[in-house]
Amino acid sequence: MLDRLTKHDIERERSRFPRVFSKGPREQAISYLFWGGTALLALFCLYRFNFFSFDFIFGLGKLGEIIASQLFPPTGYEQLPTFGEAIAETLAMAFLGTMFGAVAALPLSFIASKNMMPVRPVQFGMRPTADLLRGFDYLIWALIFVRAIGLGPMSGIMAIAIVETGTFIKLYSETIENLDNKQIEGIRASGGNRLQVIRFGVLPQVLPVILSNTLYLFEHNTRSASILGIVGAGGIGFLLSDRLRAYAWQEACLIIILIVVTVYAIDYLSKIIRERFIYGGGRHASGPVFDNEDA
Repeated sequence: MLDRLTKHDIERERSRFPRVFSKGPREQAISYLFWGGTALLALFCLYRFNFFSFDFIFGLGKLGEIIASQLFPPTGYEQLPTFGEAIAETLAMAFLGTMFGAVAALPLSFIASKNMMPVRPVQFGMRPTADLLRGFDYLIWALIFVRAIGLGPMSGIMAIAIVETGTFIKLYSETIENLDNKQIEGIRASGGNRLQVIRFGVLPQVLPVILSNTLYLFEHNTRSASILGIVGAGGIGFLLSDRLRAYAWQEACLIIILIVVTVYAIDYLSKIIRERFIYGGGRHASGPVFDNEDA
């Protein structure tokens, strides 16, 4: 049908339904105002924060000088065992914080889902609770826990767990709300109770996306845990901040390289785990893998 359309047919339909083929004056005016306002706001913010000043341009040149002459080549290889132990502590903080957050958020996400929680006040109240937990940054929670329970990795673990509980509630509940209800209705029609509906109707659909989100945030939390050491929450961040304060730039460069390599390794292993979980091993042609961007 479409391959038999001629230019005359298209022009005739364009004259009959002009709003289908182009925006009206009102839509065009709104579009111009939106993009023009966005551009003006961006330019004002850049001007307000001295983006166009000589100090900023001079700072960029100084940054290049620091990278070229002070960061490289990295040194401190004799301290690799110490750095490796701190990296392992950071990984443990990220893993435990992510795991605690995921375990706490999974049942709460069903309460926050519209299609799982029929009592609207309870469902509506869970969403602000999740926003409250993730509304403060890791560093703020880490400072609170350092004050409450003292210095050390446990403060970092609790900070990550609190933030990720709120984040996972939001991600998991949105995944549950977007699932296909036909499978759920089939289990209910066959006499399944609520737990059976969740076990056989909900979890098989949402687990791949939940796993992808969890693994991605574990990678993200590894980076966050690297910074928490600055406020005394343990891990490689303490050594990094110590080197930066002492202007030991080359040793700091080695630590940064180790962090980047660690994050890359976690990302690669996460990809393998997702593929094995979804397809039982390896990538197949039957469909795409739930990568981080798809989550």
